[in-house]
Amino acid sequence: MIGNHSIPVIVEAYNKGFRDWDAVEALNDMVITTDNNDRQQDSYRKLGYIPTGRGVQSVSKVLEYAYDDACIAQFASRLGKTDIAATYAKRSENWRNVYDNETGYVRGRTADGKWQTPFEPNRIDSNNYTEANAWQYTFFVPHNVPGMIANMGGDEKFVAKLDDLFDTKEQMPNKLVDVSGLIGMYAHGNEPVHHVAYLYNYAGQPWKTQARCRFIASTLYTNTVGGLCGNDDCGQMSAWYIFSALGFYPVDPASSVYVIGSPVLDQATIKLNSNTGKGHTFTVVAKGNSSKNIYIQSATLNGKPLSRSWITHDEIVAGGKLVLVMGSEPNRTWGTAPADRPGKLL
Repeated sequence: MIGNHSIPVIVEAYNKGFRDWDAVEALNDMVITTDNNDRQQDSYRKLGYIPTGRGVQSVSKVLEYAYDDACIAQFASRLGKTDIAATYAKRSENWRNVYDNETGYVRGRTADGKWQTPFEPNRIDSNNYTEANAWQYTFFVPHNVPGMIANMGGDEKFVAKLDDLFDTKEQMPNKLVDVSGLIGMYAHGNEPVHHVAYLYNYAGQPWKTQARCRFIASTLYTNTVGGLCGNDDCGQMSAWYIFSALGFYPVDPASSVYVIGSPVLDQATIKLNSNTGKGHTFTVVAKGNSSKNIYIQSATLNGKPLSRSWITHDEIVAGGKLVLVMGSEPNRTWGTAPADRPGKLL
């Protein structure tokens, strides 16, 4: 609803081989639409953030503009437009300007640069967040998760913050119908947090992603008339389930990387596009899968051991088989090495 998210859709399409269109013209249009004279975008460019105000949703817009900028930077780099790439790569780090190291949350700032007070991270606040509170938007840096982890103090502190998000017993002092499907302060019924359960992989604890994803899939989706815990905006609630049931999810779609979770299905085969996928099929097999065996013990991709907790779009469209051996206890070594973790877009 906010940001300019036709940009990541276009960039993702280009990166995944759909290129029967004028990419340079598309890039020029991206620059024009993000460099217009809109007052909020002007503040975003000049100040590096958008000042808080009544109904402005300032923090959410900064974070989502930053992701769009990262996508433009990547797109421009691929097209050899190095000056544009450098400008937007720098702007994509504007998320840092709304992250308050003292409180550990993203929060609103006034026009003179001061943090807005009073600050209640549990409160749904439309001045600074879009249908959300500070908890739910603090983790929205999909293009630079490693940078976000470092900014929060490293892997252990980051994982502790994620655990707090899911496990807190605190309550929100106000309500909004869109903020639903609650697990602690995690609100699966609203899309800004849909990537969050997969972030443990980036910090070297993929077994926690496996547990969180399987819990969400098994408790917040039911085969009933009211089987979704929130508004299926453009099919996103359903898309999360389809990806997660297969066992992976595009935390950052433009990166063409899929982060591995815990498959609900014992086996599934994807029939790929005859052009970009050359008519191949890609099969995911979860050996020993059950409601108790939710943890990955080992993995192979086309018969070769896979130690990383992610796969690429190119690997999927090339066709083949991903086999995940499941068990009832976490394997705390699989996918944990720095080289086996997902990276960042830029």
